Amino acid sequence: MNELTPFMPRARSDAEHCHRRVFVRDLILTCAIGIHAHEQDVPQRVRINLELIVRENERNLLDRIENVVDYETIVDGVRAITEESHINLVETLAERIADLCLTDRRVARVRVSVEKLDIYAEAQSVGVEVERTRADA
Repeated sequence: MNELTPFMPRARSDAEHCHRRVFVRDLILTCAIGIHAHEQDVPQRVRINLELIVRENERNLLDRIENVVDYETIVDGVRAITEESHINLVETLAERIADLCLTDRRVARVRVSVEKLDIYAEAQSVGVEVERTRADA
């Protein structure tokens, strides 16, 4: 008689497939952005949303900020990018923010959306979303 072998999942470390989502929702900042002449001198409101997929190296965080990806650091970095200099394209802003997020090696993947809020009276916003994955993720 042929007996069924019970399913045995392959052994893997907890860190291999455990992730945490860190997010920033509806961050509204003023930014010098746009390609048109009327956008060169007047800052515009942009809405930024971030979702970071963070590898969990430890489940016991010891309740210490250095053991997590700190969203305050991310928000401060985004503010610095938007205050740095004029940016022509929302795509460029999104890429710079994605690069900022991926500087922390624990971040495996990031999704960034950037929306200009005051472009068309008929639309709540226009913008772009990018998703980037760390090459060694």
